[in-house]
Amino acid sequence: MADHRPQATVHDVALIGRATQQRAVVLGALVVMEGFISAQALHKRLMADGSPVGLSTVYRTLTALAEAGRADVVRDTNGERLFRHRPGPDHRHYLICTECGLSLPVESGPVEKWADRIARTSGFADVRHAVELLGVCPDCGRKADQAPTS
Repeated sequence: MADHRPQATVHDVALIGRATQQRAVVLGALVVMEGFISAQALHKRLMADGSPVGLSTVYRTLTALAEAGRADVVRDTNGERLFRHRPGPDHRHYLICTECGLSLPVESGPVEKWADRIARTSGFADVRHAVELLGVCPDCGRKADQAPTS
């Protein structure tokens, strides 16, 4: 079966500085991920696949991708940053299951309008925002309801 997910391009890598093979490998691995992933977990997968990319390169690349608008970032319940490839220039907001990590993009027009209004009326420049919606997905909720009690 063919893989129809988007692939990393030289242009994507060039957005974050010099286009190196290691950066392309990190970006390519992030692109094919189904959900959010930590830098350490992505590094572990790359190593398991035989890609000799250093952990510091993974961190730097993911951070640069986020700063360039090519990755969304959320924090898990322990405060660790998790990354997900952003296929377009507009950032998204997600509803994330705290049990299994499932992430669903959510409509965020009102949040964007609110943030724009605050930026305009406050006089602040370069205003950014982060909105994280955390909860338990229906599957994990059912599992918890069905779990035996002691």
